[in-house]
Amino acid sequence: MSDTLSLADIHNVGQLLSVSASKYPEQIAVAETNGRDASGKYQYRSITFAELETQSNAIAAGFRKMGMQPGHRICLMVPPGIEFIANVFALFKAQLTAVLIDPGMGKRNLIQCLSDCDLDGFVTIPKGHVARVLYRKKFPRAKQNVVVGGFFPFCKSLAALKKTDPTGIDSTKYSVDQDAAIIFTTGSTGPPKGVLYQHKNFIYQAQEIVQYFGIQPGGVDISAFPLFALFNISTGCTTIFPEMDFTAPADVNPKNLIDAANDWNANQSFGSPALWNTVSCYCDEHNIQLGNIKTILSAGAPVPNHVLRRVRKMVADDARFFTPYGATESLPVACAESLMILNETAALSEQGAGTCVGQKFPLIDWKVIEISDDPIENINDVTELPCGEIGELIVSGPVVTRQYVTRTDQNAFHKITDGDRIWHRIGDVGYLDDQDRFWFCGRKNHRVITATETLFTIKCEAIFNNHSWVYRSALVGLGDGATTQPAIVVEPWPDFDFTPQKQEQLLRELHEIAQANEKTKQIEQFYIFEKLPTDIRHNSKIFREQIAKKLLQGNCGPTCGC
Repeated sequence: MSDTLSLADIHNVGQLLSVSASKYPEQIAVAETNGRDASGKYQYRSITFAELETQSNAIAAGFRKMGMQPGHRICLMVPPGIEFIANVFALFKAQLTAVLIDPGMGKRNLIQCLSDCDLDGFVTIPKGHVARVLYRKKFPRAKQNVVVGGFFPFCKSLAALKKTDPTGIDSTKYSVDQDAAIIFTTGSTGPPKGVLYQHKNFIYQAQEIVQYFGIQPGGVDISAFPLFALFNISTGCTTIFPEMDFTAPADVNPKNLIDAANDWNANQSFGSPALWNTVSCYCDEHNIQLGNIKTILSAGAPVPNHVLRRVRKMVADDARFFTPYGATESLPVACAESLMILNETAALSEQGAGTCVGQKFPLIDWKVIEISDDPIENINDVTELPCGEIGELIVSGPVVTRQYVTRTDQNAFHKITDGDRIWHRIGDVGYLDDQDRFWFCGRKNHRVITATETLFTIKCEAIFNNHSWVYRSALVGLGDGATTQPAIVVEPWPDFDFTPQKQEQLLRELHEIAQANEKTKQIEQFYIFEKLPTDIRHNSKIFREQIAKKLLQGNCGPTCGC
């Protein structure tokens, strides 16, 4: 594995596919669902590694032949599946910068983010081109456009590009320092930011992830997070895209994922905490075991202990459930395994100690520094904190990206120079323990500063999440400065009885819980929302700013249908 990912040999992420295609040509690289037959069994479309290599080479040559030049920024908006993977590798091989974005982030954010990228073209479905034309003034340079599936005026068709002679595409000549992609943050603490990835960031990511999680050739992954397919392909692991709305993982039909896992004897799967909550509840209710699954990963937000416990019940005793931790700008940073969490840290987390995300990956350096809301220009200007003291986390290493290319004003607030190195301020607060494990206590921007103390979201919310009726909760601050008042907003479990009597009882019991704990004694305001607003990518990160805004506008009483 280390040989195939050596920086001496790999210059472009596209080569990761080339290596796998040479080693495992007849193995299926990617498969996607294609409806069910009369008996209800899934049918699949699939492509081998050799076919994917040939197809991506032809598309890459087609991109260059139609006028796309190295460094051009091309937006790729294609549903997860074979076409998505073929196109993203083609963009890499053609030395283009793939702009990858979640369509579900909302129209305003999506259009603004793409406009800020100064795009040279689009590779998307007809619906995407309709939006491009409607907002064409936002994309004055977007002249190189490809339609995927169907027809759109003045666009090259992907079907035609697949017939291009691939001669001349040779990614071995490229530099690892070239731009590979722009990927956007979820926007959980403000408008999404465009993160610039170089090829070396992806290559080191693949090395870290493949080695740490033991992803093996011949394995099969049920992928509920499309970009994870990049790492599968680097090691000859088959990626299966189940039937689901990838912008709403919490709403997945568990049977679809389970059927796909059984059809392919899958041995691993990646999904958000919200997805595994839905799937594990279904498996628990129907006494379903996924015995072939040996590795599960979940990231994007802290994984609740109740999810860890239920997932462990649905897999074999020797299966591993990992909770990798990181950010769009720096991934992976750290990781913990479920048995360590449940046996060593879960009880402490439920008492308000924070969420232990584990020890750092080998290539990561990290520090916990004094919390600041101001820019920090140089590493000599930071104050490093001792074990056990809450501060903000900064990280450095080859998987850490160097800059934002949209909302560039934020570079000053998130990047710290250290000679040729860059430290990234993750924006999370927490502390290191005596085993060099990081305990996540919440987002820096979400801490609530009152006249007498600072409250941290994860530490406080855990206290209320112990209530049997509470699925999750959010600490928010109402007001500004010394007048800020902390409030807790809870989302009950779906089967909660929303009668006035039950809601009044829940509010009363939340107040009693707060008064019984020193960490939460100051909290006097409580609200019940039917559903808390969350990010599109994982359906797990809570948009606390939106909640506070609604409450301050006076649109919500103690109970709300928001």
